[in-house]
Amino acid sequence: MNSVQIVEMAPRDGLQNESAVLTTEAKVELIERAVRAGTRRIEVTSFVNPQRVPQLADADELMAALPRYDGVRYAGLVMNQRGLDRALAGGVDEIDVVVVATDTFCQRNQGMTTAEACATAATLVAEAKASGIFATITIGASFGCPFEGEVPLDRLSEVLRQVVAAGPDELALADTIGVAVPTDIAERAALARSLAGPDLPLRLHLHDTRNTAAANAVAALAAGITTLDASIGGAGGCPFAPAATGNLATEDLIYLLRRMGWSTTVDLAETIASAGWLEKQLGKTLPSALLRAGSFP
Repeated sequence: MNSVQIVEMAPRDGLQNESAVLTTEAKVELIERAVRAGTRRIEVTSFVNPQRVPQLADADELMAALPRYDGVRYAGLVMNQRGLDRALAGGVDEIDVVVVATDTFCQRNQGMTTAEACATAATLVAEAKASGIFATITIGASFGCPFEGEVPLDRLSEVLRQVVAAGPDELALADTIGVAVPTDIAERAALARSLAGPDLPLRLHLHDTRNTAAANAVAALAAGITTLDASIGGAGGCPFAPAATGNLATEDLIYLLRRMGWSTTVDLAETIASAGWLEKQLGKTLPSALLRAGSFP
């Protein structure tokens, strides 16, 4: 049976855009729930300016409080040298560096142009790898931008070339505002593979803003991408992109994969229970379908 690796995003991307701010203790509980369910890669926080993302202002305290488990890797999002220094001091196992594919969005997201973000990413990746830390570069807005609209293939190709040259351990394409459809996934995954070569692992970050994330996950599998980001309950969004709501719900993805004959390490029942717990913590209804309908049979 073919397997899919799920990278759990709820503690970082799932919480960064929510009006309710969870305590550090509640975040630890969320991460421990993911671990108990069988998740092996978790993006736990973001090492950015706490004034920009106050929901994740406790990143340093969270890292100090997290229990460690054999085979479980904690990732932190970083965007600059200060963020990398904090991530390394906190003992992350991985870093995720974002480069946004359009200048307007990149400027709003991290205060620099895409070219500057590519140069920064190269430096951060080199330093992380020198410290023995796994480094992913995620290209945000790979499928569309909330400010500039369509992202032409030529533009994505230009960014991909710079990102691949930076030498990351993994390359992720992000549908940050949830505009992609399966044909986009197929086309842009093929482009990424052609420029990255056969050995650089590819990953996909999906948002379900327009109800296309599940279909896009299937398209990713068909394109040979077997590492997918998801968020318990479908929580999340980007605070710097208007209407960029919900990630693909982890439990919805697990159900889809299993019914298609794919395996994952993550337990469905445990994840549904965690989605219900998170819904109560956030005080809002989460978009998860499995949380409402349950599994089958």
